[in-house]
Amino acid sequence: MKNTFGSAVSLTIFGESHGPAVGAVLDGLAAGLPVDEDYIALRMDRRRARGDGLSTARVEPDTVEILSGVRDGHTTGTPVTLMIRNTNTRSGDYAKTADLLRPGHADYTAYAKYEGFQDARGGGHFSGRITAASVAAGAICEKILEDKGIRCYTHIARCAGIDDAPLSSAAGQFPRDPAPGHFALLDPGREPAMMSAIRAAGAEGDSVGGILETVITGVPAGVGEPFFDSVESELAHLAFSVPAVKGIEFGLGFGLADLRGSAANDPFVMRDGKVATATNKNGGVNGGIANGMPIVFRTVVKPTASIYKEQDTVDYVTKTNARLQIKGRHDPCIVARAAVVQNTLAAFGILDLLTVRFGTLGQRK
Repeated sequence: MKNTFGSAVSLTIFGESHGPAVGAVLDGLAAGLPVDEDYIALRMDRRRARGDGLSTARVEPDTVEILSGVRDGHTTGTPVTLMIRNTNTRSGDYAKTADLLRPGHADYTAYAKYEGFQDARGGGHFSGRITAASVAAGAICEKILEDKGIRCYTHIARCAGIDDAPLSSAAGQFPRDPAPGHFALLDPGREPAMMSAIRAAGAEGDSVGGILETVITGVPAGVGEPFFDSVESELAHLAFSVPAVKGIEFGLGFGLADLRGSAANDPFVMRDGKVATATNKNGGVNGGIANGMPIVFRTVVKPTASIYKEQDTVDYVTKTNARLQIKGRHDPCIVARAAVVQNTLAAFGILDLLTVRFGTLGQRK
């Protein structure tokens, strides 16, 4: 099992859903970078469940403990180790159905890979619970980028079939973080309809999915590699590490398939003394390398796999067909909570790419 990603800056995640804790290790950060624990706490609050019928009833404080690599609010240059204790596990909810493979989950593939030795409680290491660790680490990276004029913003482009306002309506001005308990939307007026649709699905024992859209501004041209470590490759790799993400597109993405080259290309122009493009259909990337325009990508988040409706499955131990009706506490929709996960992981990816291009991003005197 490989749990480390990154070239110049690396991220390692650890822990299981019902173990003592989950956590992350960030390595490759320069000494002297500020670590704002209040900023981390705000990002953790964006991911935290609230028991409001919109997400899981498993509510935890998700307090981040910094075990190493930070002293007096600054990085020391050694690995930063972060831990979040699991304080509200109910493993007994899974005992009666432990041998039944949950459709849409990693139960079967985990059995096939780890031969029954994996921790299956609450999804174990495959659970979305592990994203708490990546948010904590990614929040540090996001703050480093912000201090250098690079901004990442992710909104819910669609949820339960209801669209947010288009990114073009933002006119380059991204709103501040939503208030606690609210969705990341360009048009907050769309929130009540989304919430109503989520609660309706949950009341039927079902779930819904959606689309997340991320825009990253301030990345200089020349960042990224032509092939295997392209901007798209790194961000896509990280996006697909988020449970339930099943698709990604940059710029117009699949919409480019129906265009001619004359319509798909972004014409170059001079703007304020710098090379820019008149449009941004390619999402800020040409040939795998950032071109200085906003990097824009969207991901598809499938409906939550854990639903309360009875489903066909297999008993893995007896190798017989079976019926499953799950117990426990599950989200009818993870899209709203996944937005900050995608955002902070994208920030980590951009910080890694910048460090590869320019060297360790320290506090130069």
